[in-house]
Amino acid sequence: MRKLLILAPTFCAAAFCAFAAPALAGSVSLKSDIADADGRITLGDLFDGAGPADGVVIAIRQGPSAVLDAAAVQAAARRAGVNWDNPQGLRRIIVHAGGSSASAAPATRGNVQVLTYTRSLAVGEIVQPTDLVWTKLAAAPMGAPNDPDAVIGMAAKRPLREGAAVSANDVTATLVIKQGDLVAVTWSGDGITLTLQAKAMGPAAVGQPFSVMNLTSKKVLQAIATGPGEAVVGPAGAQIATR
Repeated sequence: MRKLLILAPTFCAAAFCAFAAPALAGSVSLKSDIADADGRITLGDLFDGAGPADGVVIAIRQGPSAVLDAAAVQAAARRAGVNWDNPQGLRRIIVHAGGSSASAAPATRGNVQVLTYTRSLAVGEIVQPTDLVWTKLAAAPMGAPNDPDAVIGMAAKRPLREGAAVSANDVTATLVIKQGDLVAVTWSGDGITLTLQAKAMGPAAVGQPFSVMNLTSKKVLQAIATGPGEAVVGPAGAQIATR
């Protein structure tokens, strides 16, 4: 009887665990090449050894390539019972029609893969992973990034055209001020602080110079953005600009 009392809790715990979470398959590895012909990106497209989860669709490719967030892929794989430990610490996975890359774009037969925009972006719009695809061009233009992370999450500095090659000069840190915004502009010096309301004449990210118009005097000043709807002029602005 004593043996039954000791073994019963162990058995119940094991049975509970079996129902509480799916058993994960052995670790799988990311494929170096993917034949994705139908635009439906499955775990079987991405991984060797996905087993019964081969056909699980985790993303849809709408253009020549798709950019997947590696952490999201890892989570989706776990939900399907597949364990990918991402040994390389990848942040993005680039999936192409007929092939994939998990890092920089490879050179192929005299052509190079260059990031291009999947849609047109207005000034201030944030570049998302789905806004980028790899496209074969005869040569990479100057300033073309080798890693999509260089522009993902950044803001467009100027209107960007669908299909155009990506340049690091296209983007800037996320804008905190847009053209036409009302901005509290502060001047500080000699123990005195003055604040006035002005109208932004252009967009700016934190630390960037931009023009503002004093709503009272209509005078245009150069200010430095310090946050959403905030800027400084005078000695404080000059100090920020030289950092």
